Amino acid sequence: MSGALAALIGSRICHDLISPIGAINNGLELLTMSGDAAGPEIGLIGESVGNASARIRFFRIAFGAAGDQMVGAGEVQSILRDLYEGSRLTVLWDIDDPVQRDEVRMALLSVLCFESAMPYGGRITVTRENQNWLLSGHADRINVVAPLWELLSGGSSEAEVKPSHVQFALLPLVAKDADRRITCRSDETTISLAF
Repeated sequence: MSGALAALIGSRICHDLISPIGAINNGLELLTMSGDAAGPEIGLIGESVGNASARIRFFRIAFGAAGDQMVGAGEVQSILRDLYEGSRLTVLWDIDDPVQRDEVRMALLSVLCFESAMPYGGRITVTRENQNWLLSGHADRINVVAPLWELLSGGSSEAEVKPSHVQFALLPLVAKDADRRITCRSDETTISLAF
C-alpha cells in the first residue's frame, strides 16, 4: 500500500471518529450542567473521552493526508499537552512558527517512535532550525529495538512490524516523499532523530 493511500485511510478513520467522540463530550457537558450527572463514573468517562479526542487529533496529523496546509505552534502544543498530560512522558514543541503539515506529520510520527523507546517515561524535545528538524529524548533508560530503528534510516531490516510499530514503517515513506533523510543516534539514556 502506498504512503498516500495509507494517509487517506488514516484521514477517513479520524474524520469518522471525531464527530461521535465530540458528541459524547457534549452530552457529558449537558448532563453536568443539568445536575443529572455526578460521581466518579462521569469523571472517568470525561477523562476517557478527552484522551480519545486528543489521540485522534494527534493521529489525524500523524497518519492523515498532509496537503499543503500550515499548522500553528499553538495547535500542536495543545494536542501534545492534552495527549501527554498526566503521563510519564513529556513532549516539548520548541517551535514558534507555523510549519508545513507534512513536516509536522514527520515530527509526530517520530514522537511515536520515541514513545516506543521510552516506556518508562522521559522528556522529548522537538526543535527546528532553518529546514532541519531535531528530536531529542532523555530518560533514565532508553529501550531501542534496533531492527525497527534501522527501518528509519533506510537500512535493510528483518524487523517484524506490528500494529503498535506502524510508525517505523510509515515514517521512512513520508520522509522519502518529502525528499528527507532520517538519521538516528542513541545510548542508554538519550536518543536523537534528525530529518
